[in-house]
Amino acid sequence: MARLNLKKIEKIYPNGFKAVHGVDLEVRDGEFMVFVGPSGCAKSTLLRMIAGLESISGGELYIGDKLVNKLAPKERGIAMVFQNYALYPHKTVYENLAFGLRLAGTPKAELEQRVRHAAGLLEMEHLLERYPKQLSGGQAQRVAVGRAIVKKPEVFLFDEPLSNLDAKLRAAMRVRLTELHRTLRESGQPATVVYVTHDQTEAMTMGERICVLKDGVIQQVDTPTALYDHPANAFVASFIGSPEMNIVPAQLVADRGALTVELGGQTLTLPAAKAAALNGRVGAVQFGLRPEHISAGARLQGDSVPVQGVLRFTEHMGSEVFVHFNVGELALSARVPSDQLQGLEGKNRGDAHEFHVQLPRCHLFDAESGISLLK
Repeated sequence: MARLNLKKIEKIYPNGFKAVHGVDLEVRDGEFMVFVGPSGCAKSTLLRMIAGLESISGGELYIGDKLVNKLAPKERGIAMVFQNYALYPHKTVYENLAFGLRLAGTPKAELEQRVRHAAGLLEMEHLLERYPKQLSGGQAQRVAVGRAIVKKPEVFLFDEPLSNLDAKLRAAMRVRLTELHRTLRESGQPATVVYVTHDQTEAMTMGERICVLKDGVIQQVDTPTALYDHPANAFVASFIGSPEMNIVPAQLVADRGALTVELGGQTLTLPAAKAAALNGRVGAVQFGLRPEHISAGARLQGDSVPVQGVLRFTEHMGSEVFVHFNVGELALSARVPSDQLQGLEGKNRGDAHEFHVQLPRCHLFDAESGISLLK
């Protein structure tokens, strides 16, 4: 059983700096959990505490039913893949894979079977006689993962393992690691994975659940879809999604039985369902809307309302265009399919243009705390 249970975990350094603030988290047996957040949010620190490479200042850490706070890394049943891979340059790929098993006194036949099995899973049988200097970045990364697989650990820990690869190879390795996790689970060797990244695209495409961290505090733990559609606060809303959600200051005003939102000098009437969910709330808020829920085309999208904007610039991304514009003093962005740019042809920076926003898809957050007002 490879369930991870973190109870009130804290990390306080000798100078008094508190890096991790009472983290409560359960990683299910066989789950692929991703820790994501900006630099300095303590995601790698938390991972190293799980691994036993950082001491725990407070709280309890369980792997399965075993309390492991005081156990050495080698006693925890974990395997860790680092950012720099740390392969032995003077050993072949085969010997890199076999090294830990030799130290543990694994019988020769079992060692051979494990190494060959890992090489087969990662499609690198043809690399076994090569040395690290003869490998590409992606091949070296696969060897590092293979070295973890041969140990048959209860928990795999990945600390930004793809950050040294180029964009194309990163995308390919995301798919390979995700498929490997499923293959191990389907073959009866379920692998509980904790994967650290600052890249929200990696988090969204790889994680079965995602733990979003900020300043050593968990902001939200949920599936990628739930995080994207129902962020718990403005930080999660802005961090998850590319391009990020538009979040701007606004005012909620009660107007003759309806609830309106004043946005950059323009007044928009909220749908009845949104208004009811706010339970009479008025005053300053943060208004959020994802770029794909703003149309730059001339036609209404059925449930959208017009907003008058002023063009700033556009970014052509091939099949879609990011259109940046102002509504009053507020800067917003729209994510528009390339074939739906009616009316924008020939327009330049500073020109007026009518956009359409899908108010049923909007988010509203508390102006001070950033907590979502729409549960």
